[in-house]
Amino acid sequence: MIRIVAAALTLTPLLAFSGVAARAQAPSGPIPPKPGAEVQLPPKDTQAKVKVQVALVNTPVTVRDSRGEMVHNLVASDFQITDNGVAQRISHFDLGGDPLSMVILLQTSSRVEPLLPEVRKTGILFTQTVMGPTGEAAVVGFNDSVDKLQDFTTNGELVESAIGQLRAGTSGSKLYDAMARGVEMLSGRPEATADKPGRRRVLMILSEATDAGSEAQLGAVLRQAQLANVTIYSVGLSTTRAELQAKPKDTRPKITPPGTFPLPPQPGVPQTPTSEENRYGNIDLMAAAVWVVQHIHNQVKDHALEIAATATGGAHLSTFKDRSIEKAIDEIGGELHSQYDISYTPAGTDTPGYHEIKVSIVRNDAKNLKVRARPGYYLAAPDS
Repeated sequence: MIRIVAAALTLTPLLAFSGVAARAQAPSGPIPPKPGAEVQLPPKDTQAKVKVQVALVNTPVTVRDSRGEMVHNLVASDFQITDNGVAQRISHFDLGGDPLSMVILLQTSSRVEPLLPEVRKTGILFTQTVMGPTGEAAVVGFNDSVDKLQDFTTNGELVESAIGQLRAGTSGSKLYDAMARGVEMLSGRPEATADKPGRRRVLMILSEATDAGSEAQLGAVLRQAQLANVTIYSVGLSTTRAELQAKPKDTRPKITPPGTFPLPPQPGVPQTPTSEENRYGNIDLMAAAVWVVQHIHNQVKDHALEIAATATGGAHLSTFKDRSIEKAIDEIGGELHSQYDISYTPAGTDTPGYHEIKVSIVRNDAKNLKVRARPGYYLAAPDS
């Protein structure tokens, strides 16, 4: 997660406000020049572009060894960070201590209704494992509509109650609209400054990867998430699993009319669902995440949750095969509180466009360590 204080986000409102203030104090009409006085012309460079700057970049970094275990013994000098290839100086370094602000997005579509009893039990995991003693959370449900079920609170009982009272809604799933709402809510939480890390902003999604009917586009949502320093974690809900857990239909034997027989299954047709680990194939999620952020007007049909997590430095966990929803949330909570929180003030790199961030370890055993961080952020041009 990158904590970015970007002029691109605050520039337009400030200019608009200052313009209004100037007009409020100006005379009602033009002032004619005094006789003999030279007429003052407006400056030639009235169309000068305002420079886009990033005041602070903050990213949690996950480091695992060859066995997949979290590594907790690194120090700031073990890391090297570049922004568009330019080496940066680390200004803040911490191991899992910064408090969380979290929005929990829960799909309440009738498509996943059989899974809701399991989801309703996850409240205590969110409060105890993910929020922690200093965290805060809000709860949002979505189907054909997006509804705030609980505003930000540090009261774990309120969060647990909101999740425990989930009700199934319509069959729709406005996933991207819900993500946009969550990012907007998180954008209002305390921001980082040069001398204060602020809160880590986390969007937790329990949903299918399918969107239907959203006005928001995934690429635009992820751009804003990057600039608002939001890390996205997702727990994938499977409609196949929901169907398997649905109430059994009428299983009473049916009388077959004389002379008819049930058709046997066609040869080669599997009798059990295909496991999700074979559904995605070999795709470069990092490249896909960068492409989606750069091309916001293009639609994404597959792997939306995985791409969102990759683009923001988070993780996507499937629950189809051998991982329960509870186990997935527990894994995410453990990771969030075992990450290195690293900040830097960008130097030598302020051009608009996509900024690639690379985090590497400069220790002798670096080849045995796997590092995960957000791949970058996008700065729009001042006039875009």
